[in-house]
Amino acid sequence: MTASWHEERVGRRVRRLRERKGLSLRQLSERVGGYSHSYLGRVELGEQLPSEALVNTLDEFFDADGVLAELLELAHDTLVPDYFRVAFYKEAEATRIQVITSSIIPGLLQTPEYARALFRRSQPGKTEGQLDELVTLRMKRQRILDRDRPPYYWAIMDEAALRRPIGKRRCMIEQIKHVLEIAARPHVTVQVLPFDTGAHPVLGGSLTLRTLPDGETIAAVESFTTGELVESSSRVLQLTQKFDIARSLALTDNESLDLIRRYLKEYELEEDS
Repeated sequence: MTASWHEERVGRRVRRLRERKGLSLRQLSERVGGYSHSYLGRVELGEQLPSEALVNTLDEFFDADGVLAELLELAHDTLVPDYFRVAFYKEAEATRIQVITSSIIPGLLQTPEYARALFRRSQPGKTEGQLDELVTLRMKRQRILDRDRPPYYWAIMDEAALRRPIGKRRCMIEQIKHVLEIAARPHVTVQVLPFDTGAHPVLGGSLTLRTLPDGETIAAVESFTTGELVESSSRVLQLTQKFDIARSLALTDNESLDLIRRYLKEYELEEDS
């Protein structure tokens, strides 16, 4: 995948936003000021990446909640493999995100300390600077939940994600508190698959479903060593059924939050002992 792919991705998003406004390139140039229609055209065609100043101007003009800035940052990030980069592009546009994880807290719910401890163990050989970049990217991804019009976020995690300490006890305490805080938001649902469920459809991996504004849903499947973006409608349907099965096996919203609070108390008692 070449750099031009990333330029085209940003350009398509700019064109879509412009067309929703019903503007021509010349009209957009006149409205935002300081940018020629030919420059805007090159951006839309993917012939060059827009400047940071233009991206900020367009984000504000289109009231895009920083989507273009996020896409531009991702295009410049050299630490992100192409598979993840494509998935993150889709995530920035999603209206609904559904995720299941088997042994870790979902990425959009992680604290910086938890993410760093996880990256340090899961990606040995990375320098502290590279770890900083990975954590920063993960935190930037989480801004999608802080938008004025955030996507609906539904996270299902295995109880193992709560029981397995990542980092020190204080790290887990702050992490679980953070999950509870995010779960209280009206556009967020968090459920837990308890140990007594036994096997479930995503045991040993993770599954993320992202629904786009046009109604299309794409899936991302990850295992210990590989990741795959799935866009085939038949396979997405199969993976959606896996999510539905996991949802039916999970504790209810309130039961899940009660279990999460019990783990919080356990970690606090362990820290005090």
